[in-house]
Amino acid sequence: MPILLLLLLATFVEITVLVLVGNAIGLLPTILLLILASVAGVWLLRREGARTITAYQRAMRERRVPHREMLDGLLIAVAGVLVMVPGFVSDVLALALLLPPVRAMVTRRLTAAAERRVRSARQGGAIVVDSTVVDSTVVDPTVLDGGEIERRG
Repeated sequence: MPILLLLLLATFVEITVLVLVGNAIGLLPTILLLILASVAGVWLLRREGARTITAYQRAMRERRVPHREMLDGLLIAVAGVLVMVPGFVSDVLALALLLPPVRAMVTRRLTAAAERRVRSARQGGAIVVDSTVVDSTVVDPTVLDGGEIERRG
């Protein structure tokens, strides 16, 4: 359900921006601007995709794990989907993802988030809180005395 709401919100934002830009500069310039953004996006998509494939192949030849190259490829694929969606907001996001410095920043953040999750999973997923027990009563449920639980302190 949240994904559907997100898609509806994104559609609403795209249509609103298209109408605002269309009112500001006119219908024909708006359509030409959309076409220009898509052409620029496809050109960047091809260039960055080729660079990422080359980097992936180099990593494989060097026998190292190509995790950054694979994440770059994923982000380029997301940008490719965004370029195909008509609208200015999606085109701006796609063009930003196709710029190497922006992609490097997103890659660093995603890698850091993944490392935090791995560390958390290694600790059993539990959050350890340093604390002090003020009052304690040990209850042994196996020892019953007349239907009541015997308490030992």
